[in-house]
Formats: sequence, structure tokens, C-alpha cells
Amino acid sequence: MHASRRTTLHAIGAGMLAAAIPLHGRAAASTVLPLWPEGVPGMRAGLGPEQTENGRVSQVVDPDLTVYLPAVDRPNGTAVIVCPGGGYERLSMDREGEQTARWLTTLGVTAFVLKYRMRDFGHPAPLQDVLRAVRLVRSEATRFGVRPDRIGVMGSSAGGHLAASAGTLFDHRLGRTGAVLDGVSARPDFLMLMYPVITMDGPAVHAGSRKALLGATPSPADIALMSLERQVTARTPPTLLIHTQADQAVPVENSILFYQALTRAKVPAEMLLFEQGSHGMGMRDGLGTASLWPRRAEEWLRARGLLDRAG
Repeated sequence: MHASRRTTLHAIGAGMLAAAIPLHGRAAASTVLPLWPEGVPGMRAGLGPEQTENGRVSQVVDPDLTVYLPAVDRPNGTAVIVCPGGGYERLSMDREGEQTARWLTTLGVTAFVLKYRMRDFGHPAPLQDVLRAVRLVRSEATRFGVRPDRIGVMGSSAGGHLAASAGTLFDHRLGRTGAVLDGVSARPDFLMLMYPVITMDGPAVHAGSRKALLGATPSPADIALMSLERQVTARTPPTLLIHTQADQAVPVENSILFYQALTRAKVPAEMLLFEQGSHGMGMRDGLGTASLWPRRAEEWLRARGLLDRAG
């Protein structure tokens, strides 16, 4: 990238964040960053207001990132953008957002919980939001104390579909809005997918997520594009998949389809399939070996060098 363009991108990113992120030390409380301070793309009259009930958020019209700083003296240089699930209808911000983020901070990871647009906007708004989040974090990597080559995306359920979208459609034209930050790479460096929605077609489809994202009568082209097992290439980042046989909402075949596609493309991938554990299990105890998934995920991160202290 040309030096003058890098300077422009950095200046714009810094202007967006300077008021929110202190340049000294670490804030004890989490910080919320607007995702589109210049104006949310595709905004329409009559949307919202945003609703919050029992730790779930719906009718999102103003996406943002909540920053959770590592629970250590200094970060290890890895960042993870966390996408809560909820069928593209609502976001499980407590169980699949904050809890996940706070676990990541105990590993020295800087976590960012993404509050993204859903059914009220439809496709491609969620894709735009997750790719904007990656670009924003990468453009301000120095400010956050993270490495621009150690930015991952983690998602649960429909949030897993969104995370997998980031890992497969990071260069797609629908993920760009004409903003200057479009010039920053949106490719995640790794993915962590919890009981993800993957396909939009066939017997394993989660019909609710498809309807919320693509509408009641989606086009064959949209179904094909957002069936992410069809979008895997050799550039899809290394991926960890976690799912259970007992999942009655999103069939385990979703993870299997994605894993098979990753294997065909020779993308490094690991898949943990457990017998027990209901859909939306989050980090609950009492689910047999499935409750140990955070330990297995930590081992995967460590084996990939993502928990090593940045030099």
C-alpha cells in the first residue's frame, strides 16, 4: 500500500478512536467504539429502537465494538472479534459475547464484542459490519497493543456463520461500502467457530437464520454465496470448529461440511465434536466433556503460537 494512503487510513482510524481509547495505560472498564461514526450504510427510516432483554439485544441500528482488555499486565498481541449468536434475530450478548470475551482476556487476548446488524437490515449488512470490525482493529493495532497479523474472529451459532463469512468473503465487493477503511485488509488471521450455522441449503440448514438474513424467498445466488462451505479457498484462515451431536437447533453437519471444505482446500483446521452439549451452551458446566472446550481451545491457540507474548 502506498505510504500516503497508509497515513490517511491511520489518521481516519485514529480520529474515530482517539476519544474512546486512552493513549496511556489501560481503562478498568470496557470501552464501546462506534463501528460507523461517519454514518451507518443503508440506514432507513423507521428502524429500531434497539431492544435489550435478559442479556439479549435486538433491532440493532448502530453497530459497535465493546473492547475487553487483557487481564494481565500487558497483552500478548492477539486480538479476537467475538460475534454472539441469535439466529440473525437477536444477539446473546451476555452468554456468547461478554462471557467469551472475559475468558479470552484471561489468556492475554484483547477481545472485541461485535454488536452487528441483523434481520432489520438483512444481507449484506452483517457482512459489512464484521469486515469493518476487522479493518478497524487492524488499522489501529498499535493503539490496542495487538499485532495486525494476529486478529481472529470467533462466533457462535449465527455469529459463527458471520465469523465464517469474514473468513471466506473478506474480499467480496458486498463487504465494501466505499469508505477509506475499505483499503485495509479484512481477512482474519484465524477463526474459532462454536456450533456455527454454515450452510443455507439442504437438510442441515438452520431455516430461521436463513430467513432472517436472506428473506423468506432468497435467490439461488444468495443461497449459494452464503452457503459458506462453498466459499472456502486456500486463503481461508486456519480454523477451529466446536460442535456437539446433541445440538438439536443447528445440526453438527454444518461444522462437518465446513471442515471438509477446509480439508479439500488444504487449510489448517481442527474440529472438536462432543457427544453432549445443547445448542447455545456457551461456557456452561455440567455438559460432560463439552464443558472442557475452553481448555481445548486454549491448547489450539497456544499450539498456533497465538498466546505467545508478542516481541
